[in-house]
Amino acid sequence: MADPARRGFAVNRRRLLAGSAAALAAGAAVTQCGAARSATAVDGFGSRTEPFFGAHQSGVATQPQAHALFIGLDLTPQAHRSRRETLAAVLKLWSSDADRLTQGMPALADTEPELARRPARLTVTVGLGPGVFDSIGLGARRPASVAELPSFTTDRLEPRWCGGDLLLQLCADDPAVIAHASRVLLKNVRALTSQRWRQSGFRNAHGADQSGTSMRNLMGQVDGTVNIRDSAGLDRNVWDDGTTQPWFAGGTVLVLRRIRAEMDTWDELDRASKEFTVGRRLDTGAPLTGRLESDEPDLSVTANGIPVIPPNAHIALARHRTADEQFLRRPYNYDDPPGTGQTTDSGLIFAVYQRNPAAQFTPVQQRLAAADALNRWITTIGSAVFAILPGASDGGYLGQSLLEGSG
Repeated sequence: MADPARRGFAVNRRRLLAGSAAALAAGAAVTQCGAARSATAVDGFGSRTEPFFGAHQSGVATQPQAHALFIGLDLTPQAHRSRRETLAAVLKLWSSDADRLTQGMPALADTEPELARRPARLTVTVGLGPGVFDSIGLGARRPASVAELPSFTTDRLEPRWCGGDLLLQLCADDPAVIAHASRVLLKNVRALTSQRWRQSGFRNAHGADQSGTSMRNLMGQVDGTVNIRDSAGLDRNVWDDGTTQPWFAGGTVLVLRRIRAEMDTWDELDRASKEFTVGRRLDTGAPLTGRLESDEPDLSVTANGIPVIPPNAHIALARHRTADEQFLRRPYNYDDPPGTGQTTDSGLIFAVYQRNPAAQFTPVQQRLAAADALNRWITTIGSAVFAILPGASDGGYLGQSLLEGSG
């Protein structure tokens, strides 16, 4: 005769297995229903969408979302396919999935379709590093503007934040959306790529700041006052016109810099010293010679023979000298766990988009490296350059003009 305790165990085990089977069946039904529901329009926060297809990729000229994730990846060698075929496979997978996710629909084989229902203005933006063109046998098609930056005297670059064959940039107003999208997009290419680095950033929460001022960085200063805000400026300074590389028309070049803020010593400064260092008032973001953030700084104004805005103030050196030096700023704050002996590891993920960094970003950064008063409190520890691919047409995929085009 069977032991009663073991007989009870068997009954409970059967009950558990039966319950698990029912749960799995219900889960499958929920998944199928969820996939259908997720294509249905939803209202309220998170329901807004940004386009995926078009002449340009979204996530560049798009009104900045509250959260961002930048991921640098390298192509993994494949025994049965060339690096060019590997890249094509990645770009096709990402284009298919991003098309659906950005519009509030689950990706194909999405195991958590409910998380895709509210896209919260999700954008998926893809770029290629300078070295990938040679590695796929298309070095002659690399735009001359897509090149590594020169070294700057103030840089203290750490390899863990630099370079990469591929960039995956995800932005949305809801961090849960980014977490889901990154999971979907990365797991589908995990045999084809390896992650090199990832950087998460944030701005003010959606709807939290109605002041009308630009984003504030964690040093308390407004960031991005002087920026390109019109389509003519984007056409002139951001979007490539395809003159030298026709396939790249509609693309742009991203310079991504990780700038650590030395918050412990910055906190030791009084308010007036902070304002003189940057050249703007902390409360309004106005230049020290103006009343509004949008006022043009007047570097000629003096008080008792001393410039009101010091010549080495950040805004005095960062302002473009010519119209050709302008670029599109789209920065995000970061705040990561501190290292040993630190109370914080905070700073700025400085993302800027332009036609040609050598003529736009580099001259400005060289001036800043030479004399910026802010250099004592900021350190650039990461740097990468990426060719942000032109947009894809409906039914096509990102990078198609490069991989399948002629010339």
